[in-house]
Amino acid sequence: MRGDDRQPTSMFSYVSAEDRVPKDHPLRPIRALVDEILRDMSRDFDGLYARVGRPSIPPERLLRAQLLQLFYSIRSERLLMEQLDYNILFRWFVGLEMDEPIWVPTVFTKNRDRVLNQEVARQFLGRVVERASAWMSDEHFSVDGTLLEAWASHKSFQPKDGPPGGGDGRDFRGQTRTNDTHASKTDPDARLYRKTFQGEARLAYLGHVLMENRHGLIVDGMATTADGHAERDAALLLLHRHARAGRARTVGADKQYDTHDFVGLTRQLGYTPHISQNVKRRGGSAIDGRTTRHDGYTRSQACRPRIERVFGWLKPLAGLRKVKLRGLEKVDSLFVFACAAFNLRRLPKLMAGVPATA
Repeated sequence: MRGDDRQPTSMFSYVSAEDRVPKDHPLRPIRALVDEILRDMSRDFDGLYARVGRPSIPPERLLRAQLLQLFYSIRSERLLMEQLDYNILFRWFVGLEMDEPIWVPTVFTKNRDRVLNQEVARQFLGRVVERASAWMSDEHFSVDGTLLEAWASHKSFQPKDGPPGGGDGRDFRGQTRTNDTHASKTDPDARLYRKTFQGEARLAYLGHVLMENRHGLIVDGMATTADGHAERDAALLLLHRHARAGRARTVGADKQYDTHDFVGLTRQLGYTPHISQNVKRRGGSAIDGRTTRHDGYTRSQACRPRIERVFGWLKPLAGLRKVKLRGLEKVDSLFVFACAAFNLRRLPKLMAGVPATA
């Protein structure tokens, strides 16, 4: 007998979203970690809002929603709100009731200066790293940078002074355009940058990551404007933040970091530079046999490529290959928050399967 295909005209349910999410869903341990971190940050959130006026959306919900956008590769806040409207799993993770109305997408735009900013993102990453410290090495690190394409077109890259030569910037064939003479009209912080000599020059930022070598977790991260020295300068800043006197530490990096200045400053910070040798560089490599003869150098070189897995998640999956924000501060806050999201994806499995070390 054929079943009766009746279309429901209304739905009444006494099952909560908490009961509908499977007990073994991978978001459950992540939600527990995030809730613990946000409880610690709640006092700081209280100072961001006035005590009078219309109640605002809790910052905790905004941050959980942004985590979902990174985890599930959602292209925009508008699509995120569409998912949040009918996706029970998303409502549960953010903390919305089943009948609670969703927000307009511009909520994120209006709260980027107050909640979704650099200070909150860095504080959130720091608390994630605190909880992951038992599974992280505090002696062996790797550092690298990657290109983040800016949300600006070549047509917006026009002369800083005077009318654009060639009209409105659409026809720039035959023109000499540099960052000294030109700037993007839509994103002035973006810089024209070529990753390789054979590559195409793009308006871009750079993202930098300091990774520990035990499980490949992110210790720190930041975004900078794009230029030829930014990767080494940012690496030194990240290493300086985590330098500890009296501790023997190593840092691995690729050939781009093999300069005498960088190697010397790294040693001054208390790190042994395990950097890939660039023997073709003028003046030769800054790394000699006194470093390469040790087994630790070989192990660091074997661990260093793990940092590409970090970029392999941040760029195509978390959506940072072409950032949809403008301005260095906003790009940096998103990049740092995405670094925290990367660790949050890894932590539950490590906590369940790898014993913590003292």
